[in-house]
Amino acid sequence: QVLFAESGGGTVRPGGSLRLSCATDIVRFMWQHLAWYRQAPGKQREQVARIDWERTTKYADSVNGRFIISRDNAKDLLYLQMNNLKSEDTAVYFCNYHENPYSWGQGAQVTVSS
Repeated sequence: QVLFAESGGGTVRPGGSLRLSCATDIVRFMWQHLAWYRQAPGKQREQVARIDWERTTKYADSVNGRFIISRDNAKDLLYLQMNNLKSEDTAVYFCNYHENPYSWGQGAQVTVSS
């Protein structure tokens, strides 16, 4: 069973923007605390943004002020708006639960290159 399916990745130049989407098949979506993660080549997966059921958000220092996480509870969708992208943002991006993530999707490749 695929619980999370990411889309919207691509290749952009530094300073560009991308919007990732995450389609979910999880129970009681609107009550779940969710997050976006990323894994760069040779590095461990890290959480970059999270949003709780009250839409309170928190960001990693590396993306704070540039990324925006949001959710559409009517459609069970999670989003990540990424602005002013930098080369160090190049990674595969995943969505999942904020705590105890499991059943990872394929991810969305984001490449920032000039």
